[in-house]
Amino acid sequence: MAAAKGHGKTAAAFQRGLAALAQYIAKEGAHRVPRGHTEEILPDGTAEPVAVRLGVWIPNTKTRRDKLTDPQRPQLAELGVEWA
Repeated sequence: MAAAKGHGKTAAAFQRGLAALAQYIAKEGAHRVPRGHTEEILPDGTAEPVAVRLGVWIPNTKTRRDKLTDPQRPQLAELGVEWA
C-alpha cells in the first residue's frame, strides 16, 4: 500500500514540475532555468499558489530520467526538453 501512495506523490510532484516548467517557458520563452529559480503555480483545485523549485526539479528529473514513465517522457519532450 505504501508503494502505491509513494508513486502517487511522485506522479503529483512530476505534474507540478511540468506545470511550472510550462508556465516558465510561456513567460520567458526558453526552458533553460537558473538553478536557484522558484516558480509559483496554482494547481487545479487549489486556492493557494505552490512554490516549485524549478531550478532544482529539472536537474533532479534529468538525473532520474530512467525512472520516468512512458507518458512523462513525451510531456517533457513537448516542452522542448532534449534529454527526455
